[in-house]
Amino acid sequence: MQALTVCELPIDFAPAAFRIKCVSEPWERREALALRRAVFCVEQGVFVGNDLDAIDAHATLLVACACVAGECDQVVGTVRIHEAEPGVWWGSRLAVHPSYRHLGRLGATLIRLAVSMAHARGATAFWAHVQQQNVALFEKLNWHLHGPVQLHGRPHGLMEASLAHYPPCHEPDWGYFTLPQARARASASAGERRT
Repeated sequence: MQALTVCELPIDFAPAAFRIKCVSEPWERREALALRRAVFCVEQGVFVGNDLDAIDAHATLLVACACVAGECDQVVGTVRIHEAEPGVWWGSRLAVHPSYRHLGRLGATLIRLAVSMAHARGATAFWAHVQQQNVALFEKLNWHLHGPVQLHGRPHGLMEASLAHYPPCHEPDWGYFTLPQARARASASAGERRT
């Protein structure tokens, strides 16, 4: 008897969309923390063992999830935010899985939701210590460099978001959807051809 094949996915299968949102399920939190360990402990060697600290006890965790059939399936990016004092918010631990760094603007969209969510919660300032190699990306996203700092033995930039470029997001549980970059370009080109 021949086996019935229900569905074969192509080897180069990639998610059709990503959802960037606040963590709402325990599995999302577990995968986000595992991703942080993989990036900051294993890949970069910034921390030994794990990267958890006192901020995690009160920070809000955001995730970028790869979607299958419109549902979150896998955490492929994360960032955390917290209010250090009234109106002053910080973002930290931005991480995107290496396999997904080329597919779209996941890091940029995580940053956008982080700042926009804090803005909706009354932020008057939003800060981050950004690894030196990522300063240029943040500058493109309307952040301002206030100077160099050493953090965890590595060069960082002390940066502040321009809140005027980040409209408040009052629905962070819903978040944002984004297409992989190549698919978004193809969709735009198809739209141009139709006009």
